[in-house]
Amino acid sequence: MTIDPEGPVLIDGPVEVRMPDGTTARSDRFMVALCTCRRSRRYPWCDTSHRRRTRGED
Repeated sequence: MTIDPEGPVLIDGPVEVRMPDGTTARSDRFMVALCTCRRSRRYPWCDTSHRRRTRGED
């Protein structure tokens, strides 16, 4: 597991995450990025929403 204070938690996959509502989210990928900022539209998986955009970025 790798923890980046400004990004996601990276975990060697496959991974199962038990959600607060009791459901289980699964990923069979070899490396999984778990969202820690809760901005992701794909929560609990990171979609890089934590990255701050600067003016002029495409």
